[in-house]
Amino acid sequence: MLNPNSNDDHERFTRLLLESEPVILRSILVSVPNRADAREIMQETAVALWRQFPSYDTTRPFVNWAMGFSRIQTRRFLARESRRAQLSEQAIEALEQEMQTMGKMDDAIETHLANCMGKLSERARRLVKGYYHEERSPETLSEREGRSVEAIYKTIQRARRDLQACIERQIRKAQA
Repeated sequence: MLNPNSNDDHERFTRLLLESEPVILRSILVSVPNRADAREIMQETAVALWRQFPSYDTTRPFVNWAMGFSRIQTRRFLARESRRAQLSEQAIEALEQEMQTMGKMDDAIETHLANCMGKLSERARRLVKGYYHEERSPETLSEREGRSVEAIYKTIQRARRDLQACIERQIRKAQA
């Protein structure tokens, strides 16, 4: 049995949560497109996961276990904020089912994305990571890179187009 008071379990939980967070956050954003609201739900999910961590079955994937909690927290949020809810309960359930079936496809796309990121120039890779992963503004990236904001936008746009083409080629290749 896990003991959430031990440092080992705390470290293990933190690692598992950080590994799963992008997948969980993406699923939340499907139902709650406002990023600030989605982050709030992610925080509530993390708290609920920590409270229940002693009951986590280590033979099961953590991300699957965590997704159940995120669905509950998302529904609670939408119930509290019903005036801001943009999707019906049925639509949310349909999207959740679609997310589950697309999970395998997402894994393949993430693998393709990682491969394709490696094919970008160092500068393009740095900008894509800065913009999408670190959530830096083009202005901040412009200052960091010593290039105009317009040049940053163009490089990111070109990289996005190259990544999409590369991923599509890899998917076609895998299906052949």
